[in-house]
Amino acid sequence: MSAGLTGLTGLDHVLVGVHDLEEARLAWLRLGFTACPRGRHIGWGTANYCLMFPDDYVELIGIVDASKFVNDLDRFLAVREGLLGLAFRGDDLAALAEGLAARGRSAEGPRSLKRIIETPEGEQQPAFELLFPEPAAVPGMKAFVCRHLTPEMVWRPEWLRHPNGATGIRQLLNVVDRPGELALTYAELFGPEAVAMADGELIVEAGRCRLRFVTPSVFQAHWPFDAAPALQPRPWLAGMLVTVADRRATRLYLEAAGAKVAIGPDGALYVEPSEANGVLLGFV
Repeated sequence: MSAGLTGLTGLDHVLVGVHDLEEARLAWLRLGFTACPRGRHIGWGTANYCLMFPDDYVELIGIVDASKFVNDLDRFLAVREGLLGLAFRGDDLAALAEGLAARGRSAEGPRSLKRIIETPEGEQQPAFELLFPEPAAVPGMKAFVCRHLTPEMVWRPEWLRHPNGATGIRQLLNVVDRPGELALTYAELFGPEAVAMADGELIVEAGRCRLRFVTPSVFQAHWPFDAAPALQPRPWLAGMLVTVADRRATRLYLEAAGAKVAIGPDGALYVEPSEANGVLLGFV
């Protein structure tokens, strides 16, 4: 990571676009996740539930007021639900913007954003700074960079405990046509040592999280269920692996909840995507 861009530290969170926030909350609750109280972005038409881990989190995001700015979430949901993008974590967004500019990459921001959440103590307003690099700077996915200004408001101990044993996001799986063409750009972001090529895939170590960019054939060969899905337009951020304290205990929990599970060729325990808003969700 030391050879990557200053100000960029790894993964902050992933975003799962959903049609109905309350139904999504119940679906992920059934899978054993604890959700923060519902949040609403101030000035935007979107709201969310967050599934917090010690170092990152999952954001379930939906539209609550289509007359306001929704950051293209409406276009995404017109096609499907599922993983729509991710936020990298930054600790110095101004320095990161300068580093991108030095490589001929533009970025919008930093831009301030707050959201409202209802806690037992009353209304809280977590604050963030966001930086939006141009698409060419983060090829193969929709991504931005987030810096938390009030982390104590969202990383609360009671929100970090999940009945399924989940502890963090280990890997994201992104289906692209030509992974090798992305290698140089991600080497600039995270350093040459963080990037490796394998047969039909590009692996990027982004802090604690691994980004896997794979071809459609590699993806379908590793599909853990009986019938491979129809391929979505690419790039397609298809799935993620979540770490758990004890995979056997997690499997017992999911089976008791009636979830459809399967062991993939990689040894991970997967949940059928229809049970996780279109996300190929695995546990390791």
